[in-house]
Amino acid sequence: MAEPLFTPEQQKTFDTELAEILTHYPPDRKSAAMLPAVRLLQSLKGWCPPEGLTLVAERLGVTKERAYEVASFYVMYHLKKPGKYVVDVCTNLSCSLRGAESLLGYLEDKLGVHAGESTEQWTLRETECLASCGTAPCLQINEDHFENLTSREKVDAVFAKLK
Repeated sequence: MAEPLFTPEQQKTFDTELAEILTHYPPDRKSAAMLPAVRLLQSLKGWCPPEGLTLVAERLGVTKERAYEVASFYVMYHLKKPGKYVVDVCTNLSCSLRGAESLLGYLEDKLGVHAGESTEQWTLRETECLASCGTAPCLQINEDHFENLTSREKVDAVFAKLK
């Protein structure tokens, strides 16, 4: 027998918060609430499992394929269970010019995970842009942003605060 998607408390939270979200959209345009609904799912589960996207699709009156399309388009949604820490390293032009590839390689060695992969502790991702071109290179850990990471010592100081 499959494990339920949510605990009873999570289910109540999902139902209550989704109902609140839907009050901000016309009843005939529930699909417009896709982004906040997927974010709600991820906030409760830590990622967007297929059965969760199916539930979101059912509640919004769209196909499960449409929910997957939306969730897979945005990098902030996780379609696979991420590590405890999600590390995004910007490798766009400004960051690349200031050593982002070296930073990414250093983190692959330091964390023991390759870009695009996860362990229980770490998910390491190469990201197109974190909107800090003037303070490159930068990275983001979960939702915390770190800039001017021009040396291994600066990177190590950021990661030392996580332990």
